[in-house]
Amino acid sequence: MERARCREVPPNTFFPSDGLGVEVAKTVCDGCTVTEPCLEYALEQRIEHGVWGGCSERQRRRIRRERRRLEVVAA
Repeated sequence: MERARCREVPPNTFFPSDGLGVEVAKTVCDGCTVTEPCLEYALEQRIEHGVWGGCSERQRRRIRRERRRLEVVAA
């Protein structure tokens, strides 16, 4: 992800220990050109920690649950 905005930010920024840190990390993702592939990578790899693609751990869990629900409905 050579065009990612996060390349210029210390990696620990994306692994915060509190809600404020999550919001700071998300601001780096705002306007990034690779947010979507970053998020998809984290979802596909089932990465549980950190902010990826502008989404917190909690948000990614919700996305995974919703996708599973939609798969069941579609089946």
